[in-house]
Amino acid sequence: MSMNFLRRLEFVCSIPSFFFRTNYHSLPYNCLLNSCSSLTDLKRIHARILTDGYSQNLLLVTHLITLASNLAPSMAYARKLFDGVSVRDVFLWNTLIRGYTDLGPCEEALILYKDMHSSGFLPDHYTFPFVIRSCAVLSALKEGKEVHCNIIKNGFDLDVFVQSSLVTMYSQSGETSNAELIFDNIAVKNIVSWTAMIAGYVQNGFYKEGLCVFRRMVASGVQPNSVTLISVLPACAGLETLNLGKLIHSYGIKLGVDSDISLVNSLIALYGKCRNVKIARSLFDQMVTRNLVSWNAMIAAYEQSDADGDAIKLFRRMQNERLEFDYITMVSVISACASLGALNMGRWVHELVTRKGLETNVSIANALIDMYAKCGSIDLAKNVFGTLPQRGVVSWTVMIGACASHGHGVYALELFQTMQEEGVRPNSFTFTAVLTACRHSGFVEEGIRYFESMSRDYSIVPGVEQCACIVDLLGRAGRLMEAYEFITMMPVEPDVGVWGALLGACRIHWNLELAECVAGHLFQLDPQTVTYYVLMSNIYAEAGRWEDVARMRLLMKERELKKIPGCSLVEINRRFHTFLSGPKPRPS
Repeated sequence: MSMNFLRRLEFVCSIPSFFFRTNYHSLPYNCLLNSCSSLTDLKRIHARILTDGYSQNLLLVTHLITLASNLAPSMAYARKLFDGVSVRDVFLWNTLIRGYTDLGPCEEALILYKDMHSSGFLPDHYTFPFVIRSCAVLSALKEGKEVHCNIIKNGFDLDVFVQSSLVTMYSQSGETSNAELIFDNIAVKNIVSWTAMIAGYVQNGFYKEGLCVFRRMVASGVQPNSVTLISVLPACAGLETLNLGKLIHSYGIKLGVDSDISLVNSLIALYGKCRNVKIARSLFDQMVTRNLVSWNAMIAAYEQSDADGDAIKLFRRMQNERLEFDYITMVSVISACASLGALNMGRWVHELVTRKGLETNVSIANALIDMYAKCGSIDLAKNVFGTLPQRGVVSWTVMIGACASHGHGVYALELFQTMQEEGVRPNSFTFTAVLTACRHSGFVEEGIRYFESMSRDYSIVPGVEQCACIVDLLGRAGRLMEAYEFITMMPVEPDVGVWGALLGACRIHWNLELAECVAGHLFQLDPQTVTYYVLMSNIYAEAGRWEDVARMRLLMKERELKKIPGCSLVEINRRFHTFLSGPKPRPS
């Protein structure tokens, strides 16, 4: 407690009691409350107010509740203050509702809103934004729509702050069309409303629409703030438009908000998603203060850029500095272990997860299943899957995919059957895993049946990945012309993955004529990938057509294409060593 505060408290205590009976009775207490910086100080002032008999003064109680909401760890103290007042006004109700909205639980804000109505008080334009925000946090769309009706009934549907809160609520509930309608009806849009609409689009994956609104905002003359930039940067990351992200970064520097920790975290995430880890690490190293989000963003940036060793090194630094981690940290670290095939490191991370009590977190469990499968330990993956208390579609899909990649096709299909029996609806990724199990195990007819089931039973339009699985399935079975006809009839445009699967099958089954036709499509779609030239060269070599082999090698030379050397990773004492075909091993 500061000496300055103690002096002020002594001064208030020395004031004669007759002074408080004047019209200025609350002024000394308000001055004292304005300098209050801790819950202990607040309770001392409250005690003085009770002693002097001013516990029913609305102005003082409202001030006390505001401070209690900011200084106390929960709303319990503020609620006792509120309940002790016999005469209330709308401002007092709003103060407590706001406290619950900011601190939680948000359910209490909705209950208070209803109690306020039953007590005969009409909400105003300050009440509604808090209540709507609570509905958004709780994903209580039905209650939010009821509040929206009351907003219209009470004549606040044209208030810009109320409209902005509605935009946020509908966006967070996935109803972007309703958010658009409200946003378009805002006569004079401010920074809050623009930012709400941008965030709404971006959070729902409508990145281009979010960027369009951002451009409209800048063109209208409204200057964005750090929150706006934080809202729009994930759109640049999602679309991987690095140049636009750099422009927004420059804009942040121009506005002088580039030191905002949340903005820097978003920039690290952007550069990481766009695989520019040098700039991301530079931003990270320049941060004066870092929070957990900063560390998570940088570790994820490394993991997304295939710098998995660096991701693990940074996590070790977190451990050395005794910094706390969360499930987001561990998902990135476990994924890095999976990419490296670092089983021992993965087990160590699993132990940390268990000690932290995060082993039942679904995201971590899914990452562990994937990691153990990629590290060759399908039994450990099954163990993690078996301990899950609840299994969603992602958990089932990861486990089916793990079994498929290890050649356990029958077990993978049994899992899929059990998943359906338990009422879990598969998605397109699930079918990719199921079709992978079929093609690795040679279940041609089963694979075709599951492919047809996608659209017939689940209204899922097959994508390129599922089509590539069918082409590979038919190709491995030697049904090359059937695979080619399937490609010509595909509901989506075939990509290099689809044609590449057929080219590989052509080599296996010695169909040179079809291989040349397929290679023509590949060279047109992706003339810079060396793999197809090498594969075609090998096909020609096996057929004894050496002139064509020389032609392929000349094309590779003219286009400056080089074959990527083979690479292996070995983990020794939690250090990773890279072996390339030719050079000596080097630590990564």
